[in-house]
Amino acid sequence: MIQLEPSHPPAGSPDATAQYLGALMDGLAGGGLRHLVFCPGSRSTPVLLAAHRHGGLRLWQHVDERSAAFFALGMAKVLAEPVAVLATSGTAAANFLPAVVEARYSRAPLILLTADRPRELRDVGAAQTIDQVNLYGSHVKWAVDLPLPEASPRLLRHALTTGCRAAALAREGPPGPVHLNLPLREPLIPRELLEAGGRVERGLQGAGRAGDGEGTGPGAVQVRTGQPVLDEETVAALAQELRQVERGVVVVGPQEDGALFKPLLRLAGALGWPILADPLSQLRRPRPEGFESVPLITTYDAFLRVPEVAKRLAPGGILRLGAAPVSKALNLYLERHLGAPQWVVDQAPGWRDPAQVASHVLWAEPRRLVEALAQALEDGSPADPGWAELWRRLEATTAAVLAQSGEGEGEGTLFEGRVFPELLPLMPDDGLLVVGNSMPVRDLDTFYRGGKGVRVLGNRGASGIDGLVSTALGAAAAWPGPVALVVGDLSFYHDLNGLLAAKLHGLRLTVVLIHNDGGGIFSFLPQAELGPLFEPYWGTPTGLDFAPAVAMYGGRWVAARDWAGFRQAVAQGLAGDGLTVVEVRSDRAQNAALHRALWDRVARAVRPVVAEEP
Repeated sequence: MIQLEPSHPPAGSPDATAQYLGALMDGLAGGGLRHLVFCPGSRSTPVLLAAHRHGGLRLWQHVDERSAAFFALGMAKVLAEPVAVLATSGTAAANFLPAVVEARYSRAPLILLTADRPRELRDVGAAQTIDQVNLYGSHVKWAVDLPLPEASPRLLRHALTTGCRAAALAREGPPGPVHLNLPLREPLIPRELLEAGGRVERGLQGAGRAGDGEGTGPGAVQVRTGQPVLDEETVAALAQELRQVERGVVVVGPQEDGALFKPLLRLAGALGWPILADPLSQLRRPRPEGFESVPLITTYDAFLRVPEVAKRLAPGGILRLGAAPVSKALNLYLERHLGAPQWVVDQAPGWRDPAQVASHVLWAEPRRLVEALAQALEDGSPADPGWAELWRRLEATTAAVLAQSGEGEGEGTLFEGRVFPELLPLMPDDGLLVVGNSMPVRDLDTFYRGGKGVRVLGNRGASGIDGLVSTALGAAAAWPGPVALVVGDLSFYHDLNGLLAAKLHGLRLTVVLIHNDGGGIFSFLPQAELGPLFEPYWGTPTGLDFAPAVAMYGGRWVAARDWAGFRQAVAQGLAGDGLTVVEVRSDRAQNAALHRALWDRVARAVRPVVAEEP
């Protein structure tokens, strides 16, 4: 029997691999991918070469895979588009997991490309080989173990389509991470490339594009999607339900759509409801003309701690948008008033209701739903004008007390709660603030009232302290204006490797490092009462001086001794280039005491406000 030679190179050969991966890159780029973050490795070489040859992708080199994945995450959050991160096989791929988890829960479009050994080298003791199939489990929206690369027309179409599908899935409804596992066989580099000494022209036509003579199809698949919208009848019924609530509130947790602000003000104004705006809601900003009377509440974390105030503010209904708020006091308020109807707006199949108190879940695109509701309700008038006025008075009273933050600071130490009131006025309206977890984001919630157009970003999906430096640098790589990161010393230490990106790529970032030599948030928790066990087990002092590390990465280090020095150093950092780290020294025990004293002053100030109400 005569066997005809195939018209394409054998599966797994360098030429077949180059063509297959070229088609994959075409598909990813066709689906909207523009940036690929990578760490050097041997097994991933063909993928990196395919990305290089494509010409339409910007490549960002890293060394540490965990930092690389968080860098990609920061870019994806700022750009609201897929960003890919590439690792070689083995534990390198496992280091993506923390960022994958954060991307899953904060809904960031991340594409994970992991090189792998071919099937004949799996589970036989081969070096640098682990089980990478479904490596990230339920934390990804889609995971595919791709076939050994082949250059047949059918497999090239498969690669092209898989790339398009991966990018579309990462981007859409709600966004999240997607994993493509790539088995690759040696030799990894085409002979002609070795003979050419690595000289390869960028922007070559990929094997998966139309017109390559192989019949691979019409090019990248164009995926078009629409946002879920409730029908007019449902919107009208919902508007009627909201109109019947006499004393309602709108709660907006972390979310990224700045364009939600104006329609939400229209809706709240029509209902006579206050808006409780989380610091990551993108709503703590100047109100447009004509909406000054709508109560935009930013100090709720302080006054909702007062039991009689929280009780007096019992709502008749709650409309919730975005993720769970940062504030524990606000979350307890939502949970305490279980009897009131709570409408939660989210994209399908999202389910953001950690306390299980929602009475209605509305699967619809938030801004379009709010616009429709505002239009349906614009001819009405608030049922109880005094309700909004009560919230407004509490906001003004609390803000006046919080403005006195820092009284009682000891010599040589600065009050952590004053960092944001000092920092935000220095930032231009085109600035981006990245805030760390633990105490920084909570102090932002309590002490930042807004008043500027600064965008605020945080990793509140899983709320971990890892990868925050890299997230900020990835954001800085995509953001056109100045970027500042406020982070604690343990979080900073956790991701020191991430600082290399600033040096490698000439990125501009100002870091405000709150250094209290340990885990400051534990001083607010019951563990602080455990006497001699507290410091070694939860306080975790490290005694680290970060100045040499910052210098190693080419950064500028400034220790702020007072608030005048802080303002000068931050202003110079925001106006300059490169990496600037401004250290703010704090004492954990004193910081906790100052916070508690301030909350006590708030309680004394707001109790008469609610006592005056009938």
